[in-house]
Amino acid sequence: MTGHIYRDVILEQHVRLLRGSMGAEFLFMDDNARPHRANIVDECLQSEDITRMDWPAYSPDLNPIEHVWDMLGRRIAARQPPPTCLPELRRALLDEWCNIPQD
Repeated sequence: MTGHIYRDVILEQHVRLLRGSMGAEFLFMDDNARPHRANIVDECLQSEDITRMDWPAYSPDLNPIEHVWDMLGRRIAARQPPPTCLPELRRALLDEWCNIPQD
């Protein structure tokens, strides 16, 4: 992925719209991948008045979604009986996703 693709596909088509629906409290988080830090990406975020969360380089342990994926994987693996087909897996994932504690 290049900075141009990231801007055109991710920022313009998705992030900009989410920011509009969430209002002034919107805080954007990405990592320090090279396309995310391209000058055109910085310019796009500034022009859309999107605040980017500071994020240390190479910090996967600080990425909250990684812990969520781990929790989901453990919960699915502990199911008895385990999902045996794709539709069952989808239902199980949705069920576990909805039951993640919010505290």
